[in-house]
Order: sequence, then structure tokens, then C-alpha cells
Amino acid sequence: MKFFIDTANLGHIREAHELGILDGVTTNPSLMAKEGISGQANIGNHYRAICEIVVGDVSAEVIATDFKGMVEEGKRLADLAENIVVKVPMIKDGVKAIAHFVEIGIRTNCTLVFSAAQAILAAKAGASYVSPFIGRIDDTNWDGMLLIKEMAEIYAIQGYETEILAASIRSSRHIVEAAKNGADIVTCPLSAILGMLKHPLTDIGLEQFLADHRKVNG
Repeated sequence: MKFFIDTANLGHIREAHELGILDGVTTNPSLMAKEGISGQANIGNHYRAICEIVVGDVSAEVIATDFKGMVEEGKRLADLAENIVVKVPMIKDGVKAIAHFVEIGIRTNCTLVFSAAQAILAAKAGASYVSPFIGRIDDTNWDGMLLIKEMAEIYAIQGYETEILAASIRSSRHIVEAAKNGADIVTCPLSAILGMLKHPLTDIGLEQFLADHRKVNG
């Protein structure tokens, strides 16, 4: 399973990259705003900066919600760097835009997916990635991981090549569960990735090793 980091923070992206496990980045208008990035030129420059750090795919989201606007914006984003993937919402014009992007050789990430039916449409249109929002599904008292499992089963049966990119990851446990249920990729904040390093028995064991070393070596 691949690891993407879900942020527009360059420091977090660098830290994940230096850890040696980073395969890509996802971001969105909310994450850009959180970093104080606004305006088409500034946003474009920020995406270029991200792409200079990351070798893998970087999802850049369109703001437009109509077909023509999404196509025009998507082309501009794709021109920023070779590893840009255009992120498109799961709406009617979004599905049309995905199919069009496939025709002109632009890869896409279909976002805001909350059902297997939506995931089928995205894959049928030719999306490179589909992003089910696990945490937000859990917030409605449904099990987001069941959706991951259902999507993985459908894609395997139908032979769809679209990769399942589990999004809205809230914890390290979410990452483990996504892996168990067939996600190809998880995208998550740096805190969830770093949380995977932690276990009390690791800390206890390391402290014991160091204590024993000090006893022998002074």
C-alpha cells in the first residue's frame, strides 16, 4: 500500500519525504487556505514547490463545478508539473470531465466519494484514483472501512484499474484498517503516519537495552 500525505504544508511534506515512505501528496482548497495560500499564481507556485519535493503523484483540486470550468482549470493544473493529478469532485460534470481528461492524457483523482455506486462511475469514467472519505463516513455512524472493502471487491471482480485512495484518515488505526480492507493508497496527515511509530513496549524495550548497556559500559 502506498502512503500519501494530505497537506499543503511544505515542512510536513519534507518530513514525510525524509522518513523514506512518502509516495505522493494530496491537497485541496481548504488545506491551501490553512497555509495562507491564495490566488491562482500563488497556488500554482505552491504546487510547483510541492512537486519539487515529491517524486510521486500530487493531487491538485479544481475549484470549478461546471464541465467547461473544470476542464480549463484542470489543464492549467496539469501543465504545472508532470506528476500533477487533477482532483475532480464526484458530481455529474465531474464524471464528464474525468472522461474528457482520459481522452487527452490527463490523470485524475475523483474526490468526495461516499458510496460504491459513485466509485463504480468514477472507475468507469477512467479515474486514475478514487478517494472515499473514511472519516466523514464514520462521522455519520456508518463504517467507512466497509466501503473500502466493498470497493476493493467490486474493482477486483470487474477488473477496474482505478486505485482506491482512502482519504479523510483520522488515526494510525485507520491506516492499518484501510490496508486490511484493500485500499491501494492512504492519504493522511503527518501525525497519523508518525503515530504508527509509537508503541509502549518499543519504548520500554529500548530503555531496557540502553540501561543494560550503561551498566556494562559505565
